[in-house]
Formats: sequence, structure tokens, C-alpha cells
Amino acid sequence: MRKNHDRHCVGDKETLTNKCQACRRCTRLLLAALALSFATFAHAGDILNGIKARGELRCGVSEGIAGFSVQDKNGRWTGLDADFCRAVAVAVLGDAEKVEFVPLKSSKRFPALQAGRIDLLVRNTTWTLAREGSFNVQFPAILYFDGQGFMVPTAAKIAKLADLQGATVCVEKGTTHIDNLVEYSDMHGLSVTPLIIDSADEVVAAFFAGRCQAYTSDAAQLAAMRLRAPKAAGGPDAFKILPERISKEPLAPVVSGGDQQWITLVRWVMFTLVLAEEHGITRDNVATQWPEIKQRKIKAWKLAGGNEINYGQLMGATEDWGPRVIAAVGNYGEMYERNVGRDSPLKIERGLNRLWNQGGLMYAPPVD
Repeated sequence: MRKNHDRHCVGDKETLTNKCQACRRCTRLLLAALALSFATFAHAGDILNGIKARGELRCGVSEGIAGFSVQDKNGRWTGLDADFCRAVAVAVLGDAEKVEFVPLKSSKRFPALQAGRIDLLVRNTTWTLAREGSFNVQFPAILYFDGQGFMVPTAAKIAKLADLQGATVCVEKGTTHIDNLVEYSDMHGLSVTPLIIDSADEVVAAFFAGRCQAYTSDAAQLAAMRLRAPKAAGGPDAFKILPERISKEPLAPVVSGGDQQWITLVRWVMFTLVLAEEHGITRDNVATQWPEIKQRKIKAWKLAGGNEINYGQLMGATEDWGPRVIAAVGNYGEMYERNVGRDSPLKIERGLNRLWNQGGLMYAPPVD
């Protein structure tokens, strides 16, 4: 989910557009100043060494988005984001449970990362140039491809975005969902009134209470929030998500810039999850399949006149970190289906999150 600082853009459409343009100009200056004040220059290995000395990975997550990061009835964090945190903990510490989950409001996530309160941010966060360039952070790889969508009551005569003409749309404060909504409505002659509310929980409550005709956010978050629909409002079946998307939202883990070893490790934990699925390696067969693939790789190195390369050692990872990661959380497909796909309450089709050779965008670079 992308965030910005257009927090006071409220009013009629023309005034709203002018204010947002002024806010964006101010935001650029503010981001430049923040980049100077927040910039960190970590040496290679600093973050890894800190995690190992502490014996625990501090991972920033949401305050509760079903399928991504939410606590179950026993207080255990579950979801795609939570599983990725555990995968990284396995690679660094050899134990998926050595994670301190730090729930963060959207407005607090980047300050927490910059201040060193967390080592890794995995919180429905969109990869943008503005963030990388201004906050001195890195997005190692995309964990989930999403887009901004709209949820409406099923009973309403709304089948497409054009049917929202004159509607009030609930949207969370401090997000670029506001920006996207304004720009889209300007481009398509759609007159809507944003109802900007402070937090995701309050936005959902307002929408289900009928204060707005639509709710806009990342499509996956809408699917998660739809499950919260109270019986008094008709339950989840009383609401639907429109098929149209008005933005690209590549959701990715985030790390502080400057520590290349840490960036590389987090990146290749993600790519290993994807490669494992591509090669048919699962939680159940990793003990037999991984050694076979490793032996073929060693044979290829020898035929080429080279020696076996210990990539884990180069990255500062634990011994045999690859198979340990898969044994702990499964491959990417297993993680997806368990948390947001067919085996979850959300049942979101993989779509763009399929492997590249199955019509999706999930693609890992070659190891060699």
C-alpha cells in the first residue's frame, strides 16, 4: 500500500485537485529534507551482525490485514508477510520462530525502519522511486503484485467505475490512494467526493456503516476487509470488489539502504522461494529434491572447470539456508495458496502472482 503526505486534500473537486498539486510540490521538498536528516550509511554486514548478536529478527508488519499479517486467536502472527519474515529469520538465524513482529501504522513504518527499530519491513508496502530516492531504503524484490481497486455494496447498481459518478468514496488518510483517485477521476471525468479517514479500521467501519458508496484501497486489502463485514450489514456476500484497477501496486519487503549484504540476502530469500516452486521443490519433498538439484549444480561447476560456490557464506546466511527456508514455510506457491489463495478464506486468484512460465510475473534471476 502506498503512502504520501496529501493529508489535507479535502473539499470540492477543483479545490481538491489544486490542494493536492500544492501538497505534492511541498512533499518533494520535504522528502529531500528528510533524505538528508534520515539517511543512514550502514557498512556491509552491520544489520546482519546486529540480528545475529541479538538472536532475533525484528520485522515490521501491519496492525492486522488478513492473509498478510494478522494475529490468530492464539496470538501467533500469520499471513504472507509474516511467513516471509520467518523465511528470512531461517536464513539468518536458522530458526523461523526467532522473529519479533512489530505491528506498525502506515505512517510509522518508514520512521521505524530509519530509526533502526526494525530490521525488515514487510507491510503491504509499494515499491516506488520516491521512496528509494528520498528515504534511503531498498526494495529487494516484489512479494505480491497488486493494484488499487474499489469495493461497493452488492445491492448497489454499480458494475463499473463509471457508475460511481457523484458518489462518496472512503479512503485512508496519508495514502496515495487519494492521489490515484483524484488523478483517475480527473482523467475520466468522474466526479466523486473522497471521504478521508484516519486509519484502515475507521475507513472500514465508515464504509460498512453506509457513510460512503465505495471504499478504495489495494485490492488484496479490500478482500481482507470484506471478511470483516458485520452481519448487520449483510456479511461479506453483501459486498463486491469491482474488476477495474487504477494503479500498479508492487508490494515488496523494505530494508535500509547501504548494507548491500543484507539487501542481497533478503532479495535471494525471496528468489529462492520462487525458484523452489519453479523446480517443484516443496515442504514435503525438499529433503530429497534439494540434494539432487545441488549435485547437478556441483557437476556443472566441475565440468566448467570451477569449484562449488558457497553463496550462503558470501551473504552471511546459515549453512544449508535454502532447504531450511523451504522446509519452514514452503515455496512461494505454497505460501500464496495457504495465506491468500485457494486454501485461505480470501481465495484470491494468483493472476499476476503466478510464475512467469504460467502466465504470471513471478520471475527469479538465475543463480549463476
